[in-house]
Amino acid sequence: MTTTVADVMTRDPVVVHPDTALNEVVRILAERRISGLPVVNADGALVGVISEGDLMWQESGVTPPAYFMLLDSVIYLENPARYDRELHKALGTTVAEVMTRAKRKGDLVTIQADRPLREAANLMHERDVHRVLVLDSADKLVGIITRGDIIRHMAALQG
Repeated sequence: MTTTVADVMTRDPVVVHPDTALNEVVRILAERRISGLPVVNADGALVGVISEGDLMWQESGVTPPAYFMLLDSVIYLENPARYDRELHKALGTTVAEVMTRAKRKGDLVTIQADRPLREAANLMHERDVHRVLVLDSADKLVGIITRGDIIRHMAALQG
């Protein structure tokens, strides 16, 4: 019998909403010793993820893009839009301002609950992520599977 994602995932994960304050997110991550949270809208639809990486800008700050002046013109050596995004994250106070958004299908790493566990492990490896959001057949969030979940499952099989 093939082990499925549903057999190993964490069900009913803690979620936050776009208007959740960042200090609440920090508290949840620290208390639960987890590295990220799904973000859902009022209808329960998955709209993004907020992770430790998204929050690091709050502490580390941002470095302005390199530029030089030429005849009273500023010429950026890298895209200033990246700096704007990073600055917005560093100054944000709500989840919506800091989270990684799902702008189009495939932006977030997701899997269906009925898929084989091996597929989730391959997805984590290929996309270099620590967690995959688990959806039901109606694309509603039903769980999260992490690398740690898979390792604990492997340990349980060894008995």
